[in-house]
Amino acid sequence: MSTTIESAAQVSAPSRTYSRWASLVVLCAGTLMTILDGNIVTVAMPAIQSDLGFSGPGLAWVVNAYLIPFGGLLLLAGRLGDLVGRRRMFAAGLAVFTAASVLAGVATTQGMLIAARALQGAGGAMASAVVLGMLVALFPEPREQARAIAVFSAVGAAGGALGTFLGGALTQALDWHWIFLINLPIGIAAWVAALRVLVPENGAGLGKGADFPGAALVTGALMLTVYVIVGSADRDLVTTLLLAALAVALFVGFTVRQARAARPLLRLRLFRSRLLTGANTVQLLMIATMYGFQFIGALYLQRVLGYSELATGTAFLPAPIAIGVLMLGLSARTVGRFGAHRVLLAGLTLIAAGMALLGRAPADGSYLPDVLPPLLLLSAGFAAAMPALTGLAMTGAHEEDAGLASGLFNTTQVVGGSLGLATLSTLAASRTDGLLARGAELVPATAEGYQLAFRVATGIAVAALVLAAGVLRPRA
Repeated sequence: MSTTIESAAQVSAPSRTYSRWASLVVLCAGTLMTILDGNIVTVAMPAIQSDLGFSGPGLAWVVNAYLIPFGGLLLLAGRLGDLVGRRRMFAAGLAVFTAASVLAGVATTQGMLIAARALQGAGGAMASAVVLGMLVALFPEPREQARAIAVFSAVGAAGGALGTFLGGALTQALDWHWIFLINLPIGIAAWVAALRVLVPENGAGLGKGADFPGAALVTGALMLTVYVIVGSADRDLVTTLLLAALAVALFVGFTVRQARAARPLLRLRLFRSRLLTGANTVQLLMIATMYGFQFIGALYLQRVLGYSELATGTAFLPAPIAIGVLMLGLSARTVGRFGAHRVLLAGLTLIAAGMALLGRAPADGSYLPDVLPPLLLLSAGFAAAMPALTGLAMTGAHEEDAGLASGLFNTTQVVGGSLGLATLSTLAASRTDGLLARGAELVPATAEGYQLAFRVATGIAVAALVLAAGVLRPRA
């Protein structure tokens, strides 16, 4: 009898391990699709503008229409995942995102494309919000969890840079419609795999915490916050301040509601965790730096160095390669050996150094001496920092709040990315316009605008480093 039990254990353990790692592959595939789509439009924007007749300010809504619902719905989707089941929420998000991608791919008018992008943002939020919670539940053992987070972070980080390459390649080889249509086979495969591989769960039930008034307040506040950030360059200061005040009022109303509700959407005790709150704040600053670099770096290559769409995408290829190799080969081992805090500080130091080098990028620069070295520094820094930061954030959450903590962590990424993009692009444009008004030539003035943006991003990275050194320091 004992021999039979031992044999069964020997069979079930490898099977369980395989099932968990297969589940990780499915989660990574779904996440990769949503991350690719957040960046793949960057290089294709001029082609979209030419084909559909967007104005300059109107073109920004191809990005904004995705970011606003994505950032606004993450927190709600994460909580609903805890209540109705994370697998259900993930699979539903994949289905919505894939259908919206097809609509975007066949869009023939500005309104149709913007509406499809908004629906993509909603589907992306549903799928992305619960992934980290599922990952932590699949890999509770610290060493395996570190490896799983390293794999997941590598896919996410490399996917951002890979999206830039694919956007350029597909736009130049075919046309911009294919940057969305490529999601159809990937989405179907990921959806089928999710239903077959991921373990079903019932969740706590909507009656355990479906605070719909609170959900309306926080979703409205988050959407309005992202809207204020991404559209700040196109509005006057008074309007921007009024909208920001309204967003703050909604957040205050949400906080009061959560403190008094019998079944709150967001348990405020979550923010008592020094690790969770500190990691989210550091991430906001770090992602603001990296997201601003992706967009402004692509513009520097095209508008200053004169690169084509395909050449721009190819120039970014070393980033996903370096990130993937470092995260998969070294990240989990370095975190295990030196601790997440030290690895995070090392990564943020490399990011600050890379941005400082980009602050010197000249108008007559070239790829090898002026772009590639800081690109590799930024890639190495992000490969070190992101898994360490993710582990610290999720360590600060209880199991019953894992989906909510995952949604919160993803929300911080979107808000940080939107903040970085809006701030840095506005600074660059203002600097360039000022120089042109004084008679400067276009290319040197554009280059100086980007230099200013990179220098400000360096300061943001240094602020993230200082905050991480103080707040996330492990207690004796």
